[in-house]
Amino acid sequence: MKSLYGILVFVAMAGVFALPSSALTIEQRTKLEEEVRAAENAFAKSLADRDHAAFARFIAEDAAFFGRNNVSRGKQAVVDGWAGLFEGAKAPFSWSSEAAVVLESGTLALSYGPVYSADGKRFGTFNSVWRREKDGTWKVIFDKGCDYCEPTKQ
Repeated sequence: MKSLYGILVFVAMAGVFALPSSALTIEQRTKLEEEVRAAENAFAKSLADRDHAAFARFIAEDAAFFGRNNVSRGKQAVVDGWAGLFEGAKAPFSWSSEAAVVLESGTLALSYGPVYSADGKRFGTFNSVWRREKDGTWKVIFDKGCDYCEPTKQ
Protein backbone atom coordinates (compact mmCIF):
# COMPACT_ATOMS: atom_id res chain seq x y z
CA MET A 1 0.00 0.00 0.00
CA LYS A 2 2.88 2.37 0.83
CA SER A 3 4.27 1.68 -2.62
CA LEU A 4 1.00 2.68 -4.31
CA TYR A 5 0.76 5.81 -2.15
CA GLY A 6 4.33 6.76 -3.07
CA ILE A 7 3.61 6.31 -6.77
CA LEU A 8 0.46 8.45 -6.54
CA VAL A 9 2.35 11.20 -4.71
CA PHE A 10 5.14 11.06 -7.31
CA VAL A 11 2.66 11.24 -10.22
CA ALA A 12 0.80 14.14 -8.58
CA MET A 13 4.04 16.04 -7.96
CA ALA A 14 5.27 15.36 -11.50
CA GLY A 15 1.99 16.77 -12.82
CA VAL A 16 2.42 19.95 -10.78
CA PHE A 17 5.97 20.44 -12.03
CA ALA A 18 4.90 19.76 -15.63
CA LEU A 19 2.52 22.72 -15.60
CA PRO A 20 3.74 25.90 -17.29
CA SER A 21 5.77 27.92 -14.83
CA SER A 22 3.84 31.09 -15.56
CA ALA A 23 0.95 32.27 -17.62
CA LEU A 24 1.24 35.26 -19.88
CA THR A 25 0.64 38.59 -18.25
CA ILE A 26 -2.10 40.77 -19.69
CA GLU A 27 0.59 43.03 -21.17
CA GLN A 28 2.41 40.09 -22.80
CA ARG A 29 -0.81 38.67 -24.24
CA THR A 30 -1.88 42.08 -25.53
CA LYS A 31 1.52 42.60 -27.18
CA LEU A 32 1.40 39.18 -28.86
CA GLU A 33 -2.18 39.72 -30.04
CA GLU A 34 -1.13 43.07 -31.53
CA GLU A 35 1.77 41.28 -33.29
CA VAL A 36 -0.64 38.72 -34.77
CA ARG A 37 -3.07 41.41 -35.96
CA ALA A 38 -0.19 43.35 -37.51
CA ALA A 39 1.04 40.19 -39.25
CA GLU A 40 -2.47 39.40 -40.51
CA ASN A 41 -2.95 42.92 -41.84
CA ALA A 42 0.48 42.90 -43.52
CA PHE A 43 -0.45 39.52 -45.03
CA ALA A 44 -3.68 41.06 -46.39
CA LYS A 45 -1.72 44.07 -47.68
CA SER A 46 0.45 41.73 -49.78
CA LEU A 47 -2.64 40.89 -51.87
CA ALA A 48 -3.70 44.54 -52.08
CA ASP A 49 -0.15 45.50 -53.14
CA ARG A 50 -0.13 42.62 -55.67
CA ASP A 51 3.06 41.29 -54.03
CA HIS A 52 3.00 37.50 -54.35
CA ALA A 53 6.51 37.12 -52.88
CA ALA A 54 5.50 39.05 -49.75
CA PHE A 55 2.39 36.85 -49.47
CA ALA A 56 4.56 33.72 -49.53
CA ARG A 57 6.70 34.95 -46.62
CA PHE A 58 3.70 34.70 -44.27
CA ILE A 59 2.93 31.03 -45.04
CA ALA A 60 4.32 28.24 -42.85
CA GLU A 61 5.98 25.30 -44.61
CA ASP A 62 3.32 22.92 -43.25
CA ALA A 63 0.32 25.21 -43.82
CA ALA A 64 -3.15 24.02 -44.80
CA PHE A 65 -5.51 26.47 -46.54
CA PHE A 66 -9.12 25.45 -47.04
CA GLY A 67 -10.84 26.27 -50.33
CA ARG A 68 -14.47 25.68 -51.17
CA ASN A 69 -13.78 22.19 -52.50
CA ASN A 70 -10.27 21.26 -51.42
CA VAL A 71 -7.44 21.79 -48.96
CA SER A 72 -4.07 23.06 -50.18
CA ARG A 73 -1.38 21.42 -48.06
CA GLY A 74 2.11 22.85 -47.74
CA LYS A 75 3.50 26.29 -48.46
CA GLN A 76 4.18 25.70 -52.14
CA ALA A 77 0.67 24.39 -52.80
CA VAL A 78 -0.85 27.40 -51.04
CA VAL A 79 1.39 29.89 -52.86
CA ASP A 80 0.69 28.23 -56.22
CA GLY A 81 -3.03 28.03 -55.48
CA TRP A 82 -3.22 31.75 -54.78
CA ALA A 83 -1.05 32.84 -57.73
CA GLY A 84 -4.02 33.70 -59.95
CA LEU A 85 -5.38 36.07 -57.33
CA PHE A 86 -2.30 38.26 -57.81
CA GLU A 87 -2.94 38.77 -61.53
CA GLY A 88 -4.47 42.04 -62.65
CA ALA A 89 -4.17 45.56 -61.34
CA LYS A 90 -6.73 45.27 -58.55
CA ALA A 91 -7.12 42.64 -55.84
CA PRO A 92 -10.30 40.55 -56.19
CA PHE A 93 -10.99 40.84 -52.45
CA SER A 94 -9.54 42.16 -49.19
CA TRP A 95 -9.60 41.32 -45.50
CA SER A 96 -8.46 42.72 -42.18
CA SER A 97 -8.09 41.36 -38.68
CA GLU A 98 -10.95 42.26 -36.40
CA ALA A 99 -9.37 40.50 -33.43
CA ALA A 100 -6.71 38.00 -32.43
CA VAL A 101 -6.56 35.60 -29.49
CA VAL A 102 -3.25 34.10 -28.32
CA LEU A 103 -2.97 30.89 -26.29
CA GLU A 104 -1.21 30.98 -22.92
CA SER A 105 1.80 29.28 -24.53
CA GLY A 106 2.30 32.43 -26.61
CA THR A 107 2.94 30.27 -29.68
CA LEU A 108 -0.47 29.86 -31.33
CA ALA A 109 -3.11 32.44 -32.18
CA LEU A 110 -6.40 32.82 -34.00
CA SER A 111 -7.05 35.90 -36.11
CA TYR A 112 -10.44 36.54 -37.67
CA GLY A 113 -12.40 39.24 -39.42
CA PRO A 114 -14.36 40.38 -42.45
CA VAL A 115 -13.64 39.66 -46.12
CA TYR A 116 -14.73 42.26 -48.70
CA SER A 117 -15.25 42.03 -52.46
CA ALA A 118 -13.36 44.38 -54.78
CA ASP A 119 -16.34 46.78 -54.65
CA GLY A 120 -16.22 46.88 -50.84
CA LYS A 121 -19.16 44.62 -50.05
CA ARG A 122 -18.69 42.14 -47.20
CA PHE A 123 -19.13 38.58 -48.41
CA GLY A 124 -17.24 36.45 -45.92
CA THR A 125 -15.36 35.96 -42.69
CA PHE A 126 -11.84 34.57 -42.45
CA ASN A 127 -10.26 32.54 -39.67
CA SER A 128 -6.48 32.14 -39.63
CA VAL A 129 -4.40 30.20 -37.15
CA TRP A 130 -0.90 31.60 -36.69
CA ARG A 131 2.16 29.97 -35.13
CA ARG A 132 5.03 31.89 -33.59
CA GLU A 133 8.26 30.51 -35.03
CA LYS A 134 11.54 30.16 -33.16
CA ASP A 135 12.80 33.41 -34.71
CA GLY A 136 9.76 35.28 -33.30
CA THR A 137 7.92 35.71 -36.61
CA TRP A 138 4.30 34.66 -37.00
CA LYS A 139 3.33 32.30 -39.86
CA VAL A 140 -0.11 31.18 -41.00
CA ILE A 141 -0.62 27.45 -40.46
CA PHE A 142 -4.38 27.16 -41.12
CA ASP A 143 -6.70 29.43 -43.08
CA LYS A 144 -10.41 28.94 -43.62
CA GLY A 145 -13.13 31.32 -44.62
CA CYS A 146 -16.88 31.11 -44.59
CA ASP A 147 -19.76 32.99 -46.17
CA TYR A 148 -21.08 36.02 -44.36
CA CYS A 149 -24.68 36.11 -43.23
CA GLU A 150 -26.25 39.49 -42.57
CA PRO A 151 -27.60 39.71 -39.03
CA THR A 152 -31.37 39.56 -38.96
CA LYS A 153 -33.21 42.60 -37.64
CA GLN A 154 -35.79 41.94 -34.98
